[in-house]
Amino acid sequence: MTEFNNQVITEFRANQGRVGAWGTHLVLIHHRGVRTNTERINPAMSLREGDAWLVVGSAMGAPRDPAWVVNLRAHPDIEIEAVVGGHIATIPVRATELTGDERDTAFGRFVKIALPSRRTRQGGRYP
Repeated sequence: MTEFNNQVITEFRANQGRVGAWGTHLVLIHHRGVRTNTERINPAMSLREGDAWLVVGSAMGAPRDPAWVVNLRAHPDIEIEAVVGGHIATIPVRATELTGDERDTAFGRFVKIALPSRRTRQGGRYP
């Protein structure tokens, strides 16, 4: 895990899920490595949609998916830490990768709220 991720995770837990410019729009994704089965934690920007959380699996739009996305594809039953009712809760979820129109609609919401000035690197597409 990177030092940056460690700092974000520490701040998330110390401040009831509020982290810098992200506010309370972060979740901590608990997942297992595909090859090692080692538990890992990655912070990700999220949008709440009913009982679900939308996250964009990106490495700033690089053409290759981040390792945590690959891990979720292999082991989709995970836990997240998220702000619920003003407090951090640990919630079991099943990661589902959206495709087609459903993905485009969800991503449009994300862009509108979270990524208004970001462009993908190297023509990559956020999964």
